[in-house]
Amino acid sequence: MSRIRRKNQDLIIEVAGDLFAHKGFAATKMVDIANAAEVAKANVFYYFSSKEKLYYAVLETVTQPLLEASKPIEELDNPVEALTQYIHAKLRISQEHPNASKVFANEVMSGGESLPENIALLLHQQSQMIIDKFQKWIDNELMDNVPPQHLMFMIWASTQTYADFGWQICGVLGKDALSEEDFHLAAKFLTKLVIQGCGVKKA
Repeated sequence: MSRIRRKNQDLIIEVAGDLFAHKGFAATKMVDIANAAEVAKANVFYYFSSKEKLYYAVLETVTQPLLEASKPIEELDNPVEALTQYIHAKLRISQEHPNASKVFANEVMSGGESLPENIALLLHQQSQMIIDKFQKWIDNELMDNVPPQHLMFMIWASTQTYADFGWQICGVLGKDALSEEDFHLAAKFLTKLVIQGCGVKKA
């Protein structure tokens, strides 16, 4: 793929993500995306033949990083390091893909009807892998006997809230946008909370 083609696609996906996040899928029209991206409507259809395909492309910008974020849990035997890397990766997604994260959250809340089946299956398999790894650490006395499902839900909620409820968080902090330091502090605190609160030990 040429550099120009990739640049144009990335621009359209970024603009579409913002509109889908704030207006919803049904209320967003391809002409709105073209106008916001300052490109011809025909160019939007050239890269994405339908609004559905563009919507899937927006979802993929967050679902692919979400799937990759759990690699430390899958590959590392040291739960302290694995959880630290996982929490940091989840927060990077909220920092780098806030609008796509909102689109994904809206999709989940609506029942995931527009989520491609292959992605839904991969996300389900990922969840089961995380639960199984948490249980393995519990069985090996590397973690307190906590409910592994609810630990996973808590990490999801506490990391994704910085994207999905960014407006509220910025309001409480009295700023227009979250800074690199805000995400650094959040990662440090959440990691400490999980590791100390769940009695996680090094392997």
